[in-house]
Amino acid sequence: MEIRIAGLAEESIVDGPGFRFTVFTQGCPHHCKGCQNPQTHDFEGGMIDDTDRIFDMIIKDPLLDGVTFSGGEPFCQCSALLSLAEKIRGFKERRLNIISYTGYTFEQLIERGKTEPDCKALLEKLDYLVDGRFEEEKRSLELKFRGSSNQRFIDVQRSLKEGKAVEVNDSLL
Repeated sequence: MEIRIAGLAEESIVDGPGFRFTVFTQGCPHHCKGCQNPQTHDFEGGMIDDTDRIFDMIIKDPLLDGVTFSGGEPFCQCSALLSLAEKIRGFKERRLNIISYTGYTFEQLIERGKTEPDCKALLEKLDYLVDGRFEEEKRSLELKFRGSSNQRFIDVQRSLKEGKAVEVNDSLL
C-alpha cells in the first residue's frame, strides 16, 4: 500500500525505548509552534513509498526492538499505517513493539475511531502512544520521548481495556 513519508530512520534511539525503526509520515494539520519537523507539515511534500518495502527493511534488522510512527501526523494516514502495523504484528519470528506519536489526544482518537474504522484499528495495533500537540512553552529536555509536559506516554492496550488513558511511568521507560 502506498504511504506518503517525509523519511525513514532505520536505527533510532530517540523515538521510543530501545533500538527503533522510525517512519516519518508526511502531512500534519497541527502546525505546532516550535515543531522539530516543520518540513513534514505539507500534505503534498515528501515522497510516496510502499508499506511492503518498508516492512522488508524492518524485518531485515535483527537488532530492532520496535517501530515508531512519527510525523507529520501519523493518524492522517491510518489506512497505510494500519497495513504496515498488521504486517509487523503478523511477523512471528520476533515481537516488535509499535509506538505512534500524534498531535491528537488518546480521547480524540477514541472518538474518531467511532466513525473511522481504520483509526480505531490502528490504535488497537499500538503498544504505546505519545499523544498531544507539542506546546513550546511546556518544552522540556528532561522528559523521556516527549517534547512538552502536556504530552503523555500511554500504554494503549491497558488503556483500551480500562476505558481511559493509562500513562507509563517514566522510570519504566
